[in-house]
Amino acid sequence: MAHIKIQEEPFDQAAEEARLRSGRSDIGAIVTFKGIVRGSEAGGEIAAITLEHYPGMTARELERIAAEAEARWPLKGVAIIHRIGRLAAGDDIVLVITASQSRHAAFEAASFLMDWLKTSAPFWKSEGTREGTRWVEARASDDDAAARWKK
Repeated sequence: MAHIKIQEEPFDQAAEEARLRSGRSDIGAIVTFKGIVRGSEAGGEIAAITLEHYPGMTARELERIAAEAEARWPLKGVAIIHRIGRLAAGDDIVLVITASQSRHAAFEAASFLMDWLKTSAPFWKSEGTREGTRWVEARASDDDAAARWKK
């Protein structure tokens, strides 16, 4: 079963990986992705972003997509930690960890999860810039990346 957390406070990447590996000798590969708030986008400076969500719905959706990854690949563990609230440029925003006997499965599952998080996760993001605050729209390039996972 996947380890899912949605939180305002920073996460500890090493502790999360250690938790996933604890007492296990059947893991041959761990892939870790950590997303960081960018300080600029399309030439404009970003001071911070704010992420909002519906708590019950978001957790259920993250659990659902993690279960789908576990059904598609022979995974030994999955962790998704996503931060919410106001995050400054340079802050960690998301951590995805996949573990498997095979590096291929771990890489594919991590890519699948990140593509889904980027395009379909029920989070709403606004960016704070010098010009004010604006809601972040979906990007065609993210949708294109996620399209490869359609059944």
